[in-house]
Amino acid sequence: MKLPITDQFLWDIFNATSKAEDALRLLIHPPKTWSDVFWNADNPTYKKYYKILNSQKFSQLIYHLKKNNFIRIEGLKGNSALMLTKKGFNKAVRAQFNLENDSIERRKDGKWIMLIFDVPEKYKKSRELLRGILYKLKYKMFQKSVWISPYNVSERTEELLQEYSLDRFVKLFLIEEIK
Repeated sequence: MKLPITDQFLWDIFNATSKAEDALRLLIHPPKTWSDVFWNADNPTYKKYYKILNSQKFSQLIYHLKKNNFIRIEGLKGNSALMLTKKGFNKAVRAQFNLENDSIERRKDGKWIMLIFDVPEKYKKSRELLRGILYKLKYKMFQKSVWISPYNVSERTEELLQEYSLDRFVKLFLIEEIK
């Protein structure tokens, strides 16, 4: 899967400005301020896109990203700097997550993974996060809180459940036969 140029540009901005090892962790626990996420015209990635696109298309890309609130242009130490907004950051991370999960393969043993969860109402954001993760890992909703997948995603699922403390709300099953 090839990312649209806007998504790739946002992801490259994020990579150029972020020191985080896990982008998804930042999405869930964003910093209190995004003011440190600046990117100026001296950046090699900026120059790469300026070279790939002619100046008019590059200007249109920047205009589109600003208009849709994915980036902001700020004054920084006498220069203009591009700032990735929270909306732009979210779009970049979602695009990268989709790209990474394009390589998910179907289980060779024919077994399915079934995940059942019961997240209390007071943890609504955690429930929404869980559903988003399941969707991105190619699970399909069987019932509202029962999801299934024929793909080899059990290890990644367990990692994410533990990482975001969702494992206490979830039961995972390996289904050998479906009748």
